[in-house]
Amino acid sequence: MPYITAKDGAQIYYKDWGKGPVITFSHGWPLSADDWDRQMLFFGEQGFRVIAHDRRSHGRSSQTWGGNHMDQYADDLALLIETLDVKDIVMVGHSTGGGEVAHYLGRHGTKRARKAVLLGAVPPLMLMTGANPGGLPLEVFDGIRKGTRDDRAQFYYDLTIPFYGYNREGAVISEGVREAFRLQGLMGGIKGQYDCIHEFSAVDYTEDLKKIDIPVWVAHGDDDQIVPVGASAMLSAKILKNASLTIYPGAPHGLAATMADQFNADLLAFIRS
Repeated sequence: MPYITAKDGAQIYYKDWGKGPVITFSHGWPLSADDWDRQMLFFGEQGFRVIAHDRRSHGRSSQTWGGNHMDQYADDLALLIETLDVKDIVMVGHSTGGGEVAHYLGRHGTKRARKAVLLGAVPPLMLMTGANPGGLPLEVFDGIRKGTRDDRAQFYYDLTIPFYGYNREGAVISEGVREAFRLQGLMGGIKGQYDCIHEFSAVDYTEDLKKIDIPVWVAHGDDDQIVPVGASAMLSAKILKNASLTIYPGAPHGLAATMADQFNADLLAFIRS
């Protein structure tokens, strides 16, 4: 299995499939690179080289006690990109992975990236503050911490209902998708996943967004029950220098799974534009 080794000894697992122009995928919490299977298969078949890694303490990567913070996540991604020596990348990030992509570009620059995609992404800031009144109150994230600490197996399974919009009228529930979410979550380490809650909720990515000078497609469902669109995509699109914005009517947080064909086609169009 392919791994890279970070300076602290953590082993970061990655997939590297196909040949052609490079797309990297950064996954959401508490998932793994496997969450991008629908996209990686599609784009691999379209003649792209597709790369995705398991964030430290997620999936098959090392379950580290420390280093579970966004600076290290961005540095791990940078190490992967530099080790594989890939350039002209289209970087795609979902949810927490969107924060990872934004922070990588803000921290390491855009010299290796051609375009970026923030899908249902957490930037600029999820937490409600005096300066960010549209964010979610701290109690929401404390509830996520409690669920993860007390019984993460059940909490992750229950989380799939709002994550994929399965609590909406007419939704077609896939028990396979739900179970895959839980299995991916449980593959990772509880300490790192617990630490990561702070990173997707309380980290302010505004300065990262301001530094990004490449085209960025901001895509979000207007029925996202995990990352409210008004406090995320709508604001990010205004902060970024060169952004295009797509709001999918009625779409949930996990729209890359529930409407994979549409998202894949739209992503392909953005890449080729």
